[in-house]
Amino acid sequence: MIFIWSTALVIGILVFVHELGHYLAARSVGVRVEKFSIGFPPRFFTVTSVDNGFDITFFFFRFFEGSLKWMPIFNTKIGIENRKGTNTEYVVALIPLGGYVKMAGSLDESFDNEVTGSPDEFSSKTVLQKIWILSAGVIMNILTAFIIFTGITFFQGIPEINEDPFIGSVSPNSPAMKAGLKAGDEILSINGEEVYKWMDLVKILQPIPNTLVDIKVQRNGIPRIFSFETYKIPLPTKNGIDTVGGIGIGQDYSYVTTNFSESVSAGYIKTLRSFGLISLTFKMLASGQATIKDLGGPIMIGQIAGETAKAGWIPLLNFMALISINLAFLNILPVPGLDGGHIFIILIETIIRKPLSIKSRMVIQQVGMVLLLGLMFTVMFNDVTRLFN
Repeated sequence: MIFIWSTALVIGILVFVHELGHYLAARSVGVRVEKFSIGFPPRFFTVTSVDNGFDITFFFFRFFEGSLKWMPIFNTKIGIENRKGTNTEYVVALIPLGGYVKMAGSLDESFDNEVTGSPDEFSSKTVLQKIWILSAGVIMNILTAFIIFTGITFFQGIPEINEDPFIGSVSPNSPAMKAGLKAGDEILSINGEEVYKWMDLVKILQPIPNTLVDIKVQRNGIPRIFSFETYKIPLPTKNGIDTVGGIGIGQDYSYVTTNFSESVSAGYIKTLRSFGLISLTFKMLASGQATIKDLGGPIMIGQIAGETAKAGWIPLLNFMALISINLAFLNILPVPGLDGGHIFIILIETIIRKPLSIKSRMVIQQVGMVLLLGLMFTVMFNDVTRLFN
């Protein structure tokens, strides 16, 4: 159950924030929004802005003409006297894995919008206004991550590392946990080599993956010796990923209270570092140190969301901020079908000083959809393979 609600929470909120950015940006420059939809079909309920109020409709299964169909089961209207409606339909669908904002005069992937040249249409706006609308979703995702990182820092504080060789945490299913090491143990020596600081044990363990070690610790004033093998740990470096030895323990630390300006600064740094991690991923893919098989999709996101939710709200929020940065980074790539792809087409039209033909747009969009569908199939295949392995 925790897998389901944590996945829906993370993806649902981030998709909503992303589409809200497009919606608010479109309204800010006078573009008429025809539909604001969160989730994949079927629709669960809709709220339509009409004159003198809102029209509300709920959908579910019902028997109609001898068969079970998904259709409207309840409709009502909330009256607000003298209110002028925008005719925007707000939709909440059942599967919280996507969403879109349909704007008047915008030729999207479906090519079903009619362009009349009206001043409230997307196509009638300036280049800068179009780019503002298309990039607003990415901006909102970055802003969301920054707010989450800042809020966590303000609430939790900044970690202050203890340089002494005390174990602060033990990773689940790690060699250290299986051997019986516990948080609070003080490491005295490794293979007879004395340890005085945390960096001493790092220098001893990193060069010896898959090696038998004798670790002497002090627990409640009593020395104890544990013998077990180290394991391999991937370590990000400037040149890619290096494989080092480890045993699955974390450094001891405490949190120092921060003021608002310090929290904002920390939130800014964490946001930049998140982009750095994504850049490192692409660098590893390009160099061959990582492969397409290492990529994950919704199932992997759900698994990690479930595990972080078990650890508490702060780990879950941290994970949400990282996914928000990933969503921003991917959407701004100049791939047809993504926000960056639409911006790229607008820039091309600006350079050649004329709009691309419908046929050209269709070819570009179809190529983009093939690439995106191929990527989706790959990550889903990877997810299912991991699930069964």
